[in-house]
Amino acid sequence: MDWGIKNRLSQLIQPDGHCFFLPIDHGYFQGPTRCLEKPGNTIKPLTPYCDALFVTRGVLRSCVDAVGSKPIILRISGGTSVVGKDLSNEGITTSIQEIIRLNVAAVGISIFVGSDYERRTLLNLSRVVNECEDYGIPVMAVTAVGKEMEKREARYLALSCRIAAELGARVVKTYWCKKDFDKVIKGCPVPVVMAGGPMCKTELEVLEFVYDGMQKGAIGINLGRNVWQSAHPVAMTRALHGIIHKKMAVKEAHELFNDVKDNKEICA
Repeated sequence: MDWGIKNRLSQLIQPDGHCFFLPIDHGYFQGPTRCLEKPGNTIKPLTPYCDALFVTRGVLRSCVDAVGSKPIILRISGGTSVVGKDLSNEGITTSIQEIIRLNVAAVGISIFVGSDYERRTLLNLSRVVNECEDYGIPVMAVTAVGKEMEKREARYLALSCRIAAELGARVVKTYWCKKDFDKVIKGCPVPVVMAGGPMCKTELEVLEFVYDGMQKGAIGINLGRNVWQSAHPVAMTRALHGIIHKKMAVKEAHELFNDVKDNKEICA
């Protein structure tokens, strides 16, 4: 592995082999998402417990302090919105010059396997890998499903993850699935991180699926809404950090969540 790639990945994936990425890129297609109207305020109390931020260049420039920042994974695909006809019709939004200028640790790009724009998004990924590898910048592929959430089943996710890895992604972000998630992981030759998807009904539900996914081989998470839309985001972040980096079981992590939630001094 090239030194630059290895160095940047080491900023993201911690010595224990695990990672906690905090995505705040939702506005690129959702607009001012609830609890993310002011991204800088949202993430300030959460960043001590995450390993990297997944963010667009606009929010990076305007809302993230350049001094002492967490490593950055830069969202570089887009061009669609929730009011448009098809979320999968994405293009590349950011040049390699801009990626280098912003000194990011990695870039992230969505692919939409099985959509009308499958070929376009897969070639987007290939092109980005070609350009970023020249400069030692790892690419994270996001196996997006647009509005078709029923696609979050093992056979589809395994197909999408494997294709992303085959095209050169160094890390793949995908959804957890209740059945056969271990087969998704085993079929992907590069590290896999779990996406959050829609809001879960309870914090315990989030902790349970994250723990299960880690046990089945995922190296970490890239969770946004289930963290910063929680009624107790600091408590949620600390509990997830406990599962990912401190080998906590669900019960222990949930107890930590409740302790932090009920103790304002800990949350401060």
